[in-house]
Amino acid sequence: MSSQQDNVNPFANGSSAAGSKFRLPSFGFGQKTDAVDVSWESRNDHNKEKELVDWEADLKRRELDIKRREDAVTSAGVPVDDRNWPPFFPVIHHDIANEIPIHAQKLQYLAFASWLGLVFCLSYNIIAIIVCWIKGGGVKIFFLALIYALLGVPLSYVLWYRPLYRAMRTDSALKFGWFFLLYLLHILFCIFAAIAPPIVFHGQSFTGILAAIDVFPHSVLVGVFYLVGFAFFCLESLLSFWVLQKVYMYFRGHK
Repeated sequence: MSSQQDNVNPFANGSSAAGSKFRLPSFGFGQKTDAVDVSWESRNDHNKEKELVDWEADLKRRELDIKRREDAVTSAGVPVDDRNWPPFFPVIHHDIANEIPIHAQKLQYLAFASWLGLVFCLSYNIIAIIVCWIKGGGVKIFFLALIYALLGVPLSYVLWYRPLYRAMRTDSALKFGWFFLLYLLHILFCIFAAIAPPIVFHGQSFTGILAAIDVFPHSVLVGVFYLVGFAFFCLESLLSFWVLQKVYMYFRGHK
């Protein structure tokens, strides 16, 4: 009986108890597991929704910050540059009575008159050139006069009048220096227009003295228009010299 027990091979039958005791674990290989169903599309939608919520919160925070700053500016009495002039068709911001110091308001009004004088001179220059064009002067000088007005009016406001306006408001030496430099160019332009040298189309695109002398033999009417334009440019030049002197004296005395 002991010999039978010795001859028993414990590894002979895989279904035996001994064989089952020595079976190696599979560690899950080759077996089916329950997979977690994760949808990448739903995850992306969730991320986009979260980004949208964050973006809306950031936008509301910025709006509140801007409103808080505007309220602070309003409460501090700092003027906002809204367009209010001319009243019938607001194009620029202009409020000397409320924004310029009382002791400088008269000078600012004088500079504003200088800018309006340039606008008037360039506008009248177009009218005189139209008369010359009708009398046979040619269409090219009309287009040149139109270009002078379309460029001269906004550039003069941006380049020298607005810097002076802001210099009076903020007492900025840099803006005063910018005004002096470009206002000198403005005065040179007025003198050039008053003389109207025969450089471009015999100078007839400006109503200056030399152009008036040139057109008088052809048409007395055109010559009269040109002489009136010459007088306007002379007055604008004199007014501009006066404004430059007054602003310089104000700047030196204020500093």
